[in-house]
Amino acid sequence: MTPSEAPSSRRDGLPRTYLIWLSGVLASMFGDTVLYFALGWTASAHGGSVAALVLTAINLPRASLLLIGGAVGDRFGARKIMLMGDSTMIVVTVLLAVVAFRWGTATWLLITAGLLIGAVDAFYLPASGSMPRRLVGSDKLPKALALRQTGGQVVALAGGSLGGLIVAAVGLPGAALFDAVTFGIVFWVMTTIRPTQALPAVATRKGALRDVADGLQVAWRSPVLRAALLLVAAAAGALLPVISLLMPLLARHHGWGSDAAGLLAATQSLGIIGIAVLVAGRGGSKRPGRTAALGLILGGCGTALLGLSPSPIVAAGGSLIVGLGSGVFSTHVGPLVLVTTPDSHLSRLQALLTLVQSTALLVMNNALGNLAAATGPALPLGLCAAAVTLTGLGGLCSADLRRATAHVEAPVASGAIA
Repeated sequence: MTPSEAPSSRRDGLPRTYLIWLSGVLASMFGDTVLYFALGWTASAHGGSVAALVLTAINLPRASLLLIGGAVGDRFGARKIMLMGDSTMIVVTVLLAVVAFRWGTATWLLITAGLLIGAVDAFYLPASGSMPRRLVGSDKLPKALALRQTGGQVVALAGGSLGGLIVAAVGLPGAALFDAVTFGIVFWVMTTIRPTQALPAVATRKGALRDVADGLQVAWRSPVLRAALLLVAAAAGALLPVISLLMPLLARHHGWGSDAAGLLAATQSLGIIGIAVLVAGRGGSKRPGRTAALGLILGGCGTALLGLSPSPIVAAGGSLIVGLGSGVFSTHVGPLVLVTTPDSHLSRLQALLTLVQSTALLVMNNALGNLAAATGPALPLGLCAAAVTLTGLGGLCSADLRRATAHVEAPVASGAIA
C-alpha cells in the first residue's frame, strides 16, 4: 500500500496498518512486563546482589549495543530487524521456560537470559521506535505516539499485576511461555504489514561504526535535534526519578504509608494518560518544541510542590502536575525528534534517544538515591525541580526549538563519513 492508495476515511484518523502494528507491539510489551516481573521476583530469592546483577545483565548489553543496533536497523530495514528480533526472542523465551522447568532457576540461567534479552533489545528498540514514522504521515505522528504512550501506560499498570498472578501460579516457566506467545503475535503482525510511507532508500555504507558516527554527526549538526536530546536528558535524569524513586521515598519519609504511595503513583499515571488521550484524540501542538519545553516547566513546578508537601493530599496534587508535565513533554518531544530526523537515519536517532534516556536515568537514580538517603527526599526533589524548570526555560530561549514545527523538515544527512 502507498499513501495515495489509502482510503479517504483515514485522513482524520490513524491508518489501519499502524493500529494493527500497535496492537501487536502492545501485546509484546505486555508479555515483556510479565517476564521482567518474573525475572526480578525469581532473582530476589537469591538475594539483592543477584537481583541487581540480573538487572545489570539486561541493561549493560542494551546500552552498549544500542548505537550499533540503530545503524543495523537503518542499513537492513526496521521491519526485517523486528522480525529477526521477534523470532530470536521466541526461541530464547521457550528455552528459558524449558530449562527453568527442568533444572530450576539457577543464577547462571537468570543472568544468561538477561544478557540475551538486553542484546536483542539493543537492535529491536531502535527499529521499533522508527516504525511510527514509516507507517504514519508526519501530520498524524503526535496522535500515533500519544496512542502508543497511552497503551504503554495501561500495559505497565496491568502487566505487573498479571505478572504476580502468573508467577504465583506457574512460576518463571509460565511467564516465559506467556512472553513467547506475545512475541509470536507481533511476529505474525510484522509479516502481514508493510511500511506505508515512501521513505528513500538508505545508501550503502562503509561500515557499522561509520554509520554510528554519521548518526551522531546528524544529531549534533541539527540545532533542533541537539536541543531536543538535551531536553530528553534533563527529563530522564531529573523528572523520571521523581516518579519512580523520590515519590516512594517521600511517602516513607513522612510515614504516610503504602496507600499514600499508591495514591501518588495513581495521580501521576492519571496525568500522563489524560494528556496522552487528549493528544491522541485532538492531535499535538503545531509547535512541539515550545510545548515540550513548557511541559518540563510544568513538571518542575509539580516537583517543587511535592518537595514542599505537608500532607498526602497536597503531594497528590503535585504528583498530578508532574504527570501532566511529563505527558505534555513526552507526547511532543517524540514526534519532534521523528519528524526532524532524516529518513535515512531513523533507527540511529531512535537508538541515540534511548541511550540518552538510559544513561541519564542510570546516573541520576544512583546520585539522587544516595542524596535522599543522606538528607531526606526534600533536597533532591528541590534540585530536580530546579534542573527541570531551568532546562525548560532554556528550551524556550532556543529560537530553533521554539520555531520547530510538526512538519517534516529533516536536516540534510552528513556525507562526510558516509
